[in-house]
Amino acid sequence: MRVRNWWVELVLLAGFVLLTVALARGHLLALDVAVADWAAEHRPAPLDLTLRVFNYLGQGGQVLMPVAIALAGWAALRLRSVRPLLVFVAAFVLMYLTIGPLKIWLDRAAPAFVGPNREILFNPDASGRYAMSYPSGHLANTVVWYFVIGFLLALVLRKPLSRRVYLVLRVVPPAIVFVTTTYTGFHWITDSVAGLLLGLVLGRVLARVPWGIEPRSTPRPASPA
Repeated sequence: MRVRNWWVELVLLAGFVLLTVALARGHLLALDVAVADWAAEHRPAPLDLTLRVFNYLGQGGQVLMPVAIALAGWAALRLRSVRPLLVFVAAFVLMYLTIGPLKIWLDRAAPAFVGPNREILFNPDASGRYAMSYPSGHLANTVVWYFVIGFLLALVLRKPLSRRVYLVLRVVPPAIVFVTTTYTGFHWITDSVAGLLLGLVLGRVLARVPWGIEPRSTPRPASPA
């Protein structure tokens, strides 16, 4: 899938910036706390376990990246080209240079944090794994890595994915992970919104790259990269 209009990325990025500024100024924090507290009170053990399992749909290091690198390797062999591997590398670098540094800089505790002011950004009392809640990496993962997986899967199959399969890959995982990360208390609801916005920006950036290996309806012999 190729995209052309930059205004979509600008709107998404502006939405992330506005949301971040609003949270830094104390807005929407009451909403975050209300949603997190409600979820904690309405999460019986069987439901909690089910939600945690489905949350693995957004786990980058343990699930999505291994699947993506396996497909990239398979596609590289089929096409006799290193370009599918470059798609994987580009996605990894984009995620590494954006989501990770933002989490460290914005320093927001997760809902499970028991210290003071758990919902604020730039929290001096939070540290370690409880201080990297914003933006949600799980949501960004579901957008970026499922785009990559869909792209590489089409290369392996040597034909474009159907619209239905494409929509399933791009819509269902983010929807499930949005609910599970919020309901389980892994993230505040605004963390998930922020991760979704950034993930869409990064996914569209990847879709703009002319990889030169886009799948065709009629397969053609691939030239070495």
